[in-house]
Amino acid sequence: MAIRLSEADSDYPPRERSQLGSMMTNGAPIVGLIGGAMCLISGLWALFGRMDGNFGSIRGRWNFLISYLGSERLAYAFIWDICFYIIFQPWLIGDNLQNVQKSKADIVNYLRFVPMVGLIAYLLCLNVDDEL
Repeated sequence: MAIRLSEADSDYPPRERSQLGSMMTNGAPIVGLIGGAMCLISGLWALFGRMDGNFGSIRGRWNFLISYLGSERLAYAFIWDICFYIIFQPWLIGDNLQNVQKSKADIVNYLRFVPMVGLIAYLLCLNVDDEL
């Protein structure tokens, strides 16, 4: 969503995308797949990574996370970032639903309220064939 795609203005003739715009929209599905894979791997690693190395059980890891969030200002700032992301993702994706493939617009519209899953769905279903 680094470039906000929008409908063409009817008063002006349509223009072609810049090279940067084309590269970003054509690479959107790749970014979605890599980002989704990294989120999945990170979540699984947080829960199950190095269980044999005496790094604690899932309950111990959860307790450490809660104590860490309560004691570190940087972690507290990340919580605010996550909250803002949860607020703005549905709004930004909702404003750009016209750029999603028509057959998949409904599912993206529903998934936009699920953090990160909505962004991955948007990137995978972006209609890269349309010209501005």
